[in-house]
Amino acid sequence: MKTIGVSIPIPTPFAEELQHARLEAGDPLADAVPPHVTLMPPTPVEPDGEDALRSHLAAVADMVEPFRMTLRGTGTFRPTSPVVFVAVAEGIVGCEQLERAVRSGPVERKLEFPYHPHVTIAHSVSEEALDGAFAALASYERSFVVTGFDLYEHGDDQVWRSVRTWPLAAA
Repeated sequence: MKTIGVSIPIPTPFAEELQHARLEAGDPLADAVPPHVTLMPPTPVEPDGEDALRSHLAAVADMVEPFRMTLRGTGTFRPTSPVVFVAVAEGIVGCEQLERAVRSGPVERKLEFPYHPHVTIAHSVSEEALDGAFAALASYERSFVVTGFDLYEHGDDQVWRSVRTWPLAAA
């Protein structure tokens, strides 16, 4: 059984900026999890379900047009979860549309919390490190066009790697 995830990768050079912020916060997953906006969180998939999932993701990509995303400022899920993130300020509807469509397919994944598109920059670090990450990127703002999404696999080395990209319709 594999563990997969589906997400919107953050493009260069913004991905490097956000990964650096995660490293600065001391997040132990900074080198293992590329900066992204999650569409389907880590989900176990049986080998015989992979083809159906890939077909479903291709169909989803064909239904959604590229859209503009703006990342702006920071937020946190504390006290519920020790996470600081960069907020999605523009493109929320596009993320929600993709998330619903991805999770409506052959691989079912119930969410622990309501869907909230964001880019994690600190997770499971000290309160001081969370506060530092929150302050460091409070004025962060970057925009780009979302042109696709990726299927990721969780490797035996605990690193998430993109194994397939689907371009959005007309991208």
